[in-house]
Amino acid sequence: MLGFIVAIAGGFFTPQAEPILAKPVADMAGKYITLEAGELRLLAFILVMLVVGIVSALLASGSTFWVILGGTLGYFGKRIVAAAKAAIPEKDGVDLDDDAA
Repeated sequence: MLGFIVAIAGGFFTPQAEPILAKPVADMAGKYITLEAGELRLLAFILVMLVVGIVSALLASGSTFWVILGGTLGYFGKRIVAAAKAAIPEKDGVDLDDDAA
């Protein structure tokens, strides 16, 4: 379970890892391969998931499936929440948080 939680955090922080992890690796590999603009984010995700996999193995927690699922949920988390909020219809005059009956 801890590996799943670490993977969610890793997926969520992938954009912040792009300049720290992916940019130096892309610069080192620049002599041999060229990365397009969209591939730098993918490289960051791959590197973060490698780190998460190592942490998960060290903690002896989480299978490969849960690590990948957690990373994906973390990466797309903001969009998933926004889509869920958009799917829930708003009702006029109804406050779901109000406990007064």
